[in-house]
Amino acid sequence: MLWMDPSSFTMGMWSIGAGALGAAALALVLANTDIFLSKPLRATLEYLEEIDLKTLEKEPRTFKAKELWEKNGAVIMAVRRPGCFLCREEAADLSSLKPKLDELGVPLYAVVKEQIRTEVKDFQPYFKGEIFLDEKKKFYGPQRRKMMFMGFVRLGVWNNFFRARNGGFSGNLEGEGFILGGVFVVGSGKQGILLEHREKEFGDKVNPVSVLEAARKIKPQTSASEKK
Repeated sequence: MLWMDPSSFTMGMWSIGAGALGAAALALVLANTDIFLSKPLRATLEYLEEIDLKTLEKEPRTFKAKELWEKNGAVIMAVRRPGCFLCREEAADLSSLKPKLDELGVPLYAVVKEQIRTEVKDFQPYFKGEIFLDEKKKFYGPQRRKMMFMGFVRLGVWNNFFRARNGGFSGNLEGEGFILGGVFVVGSGKQGILLEHREKEFGDKVNPVSVLEAARKIKPQTSASEKK
């Protein structure tokens, strides 16, 4: 019968345990870096212009997204999930800019990727602009990025959770919430994309100051009659 020195067995178990703890610690550290985050592929104006959107009326109208900014530009939020309290927080931040955007003549819009029960209706108190449906999730591209369960071990995400909770925001778990969203400021006509913020993790919201600075750069289109 093979006999093993108890001290050797104990040392071996300690080594295995230490190795497992070291691996877990390394995984936690790496999860909190940007190494494994998928890099966003920047959208082009041509890409955004051809996106099909739908109104949320009983008889929805389908139209090209360029209608949103053709004349006066636009600020557009691609909502990750309407029931998410982090998305509601960002929507409220953007809505706080509405009076200044109105002064500039720049509309505020949002797009959602699905319409589930009363989720959009419940989102509207937080967002002071029109909301449209992007069924093909094009505003979340050109290369869709997802954050799965790794998001729940990122310190930045937990910080965002506490910030939103302390701000009084609440939500639910309805709908798809792993495809990351973003915010665009698009100039009028062919002026182009003036700001493109891509959410890198849950709750990575856009800086409202940057949104307003970009909106101030929009040059409204003038009609032929106005030029005369």
